[in-house]
Amino acid sequence: MYFAALLARTEDGWEASDTELDDVETLTDLTDLAREAAADDTVVVLIEQEDAWFGVVRIDGEDDPRVFVSNAAMAARSSYGTMLTDELLGRDDDADDLDLLDLDGTEDGEPETEDEDPEGRDTDEAPVARGPLGDARLLEDVGVGERELLALDGDALGSIAEALGCSDLLEAVR
Repeated sequence: MYFAALLARTEDGWEASDTELDDVETLTDLTDLAREAAADDTVVVLIEQEDAWFGVVRIDGEDDPRVFVSNAAMAARSSYGTMLTDELLGRDDDADDLDLLDLDGTEDGEPETEDEDPEGRDTDEAPVARGPLGDARLLEDVGVGERELLALDGDALGSIAEALGCSDLLEAVR
């Protein structure tokens, strides 16, 4: 079970909204969704999968998003988590579909190389390490330092919202 919320900082304080991620396939899609919520202000996207992992994406205006994932190995096993971990690991999640086709002029039925599976994916890709991944300092200026973020467990999103001063807003959309 996933939960995702957008926290947008405005002149009047934080605003929270429940977010549906069904149409979000890439970090770019998520960033666009967040920017729609607050064009020029800070937006913090909080994502969690039960108690397995949580992720934080921070978007400040037109700056590139900053991402943190609490447990990269667990997140990499889920669709929303993969979107975040692939970005952090520099994997090309927007690979052109033509890359998956055999366009080198060889005949069908030739054996595939050892480093590819039948669907054309690279199987030499290193496994994702267990533990945190990303920018653990992305919330320092709003009250959640690196040490605090790395130590969060249990209701991590609630703790983050409390530090931001908007735990009531988060609970209202939860």
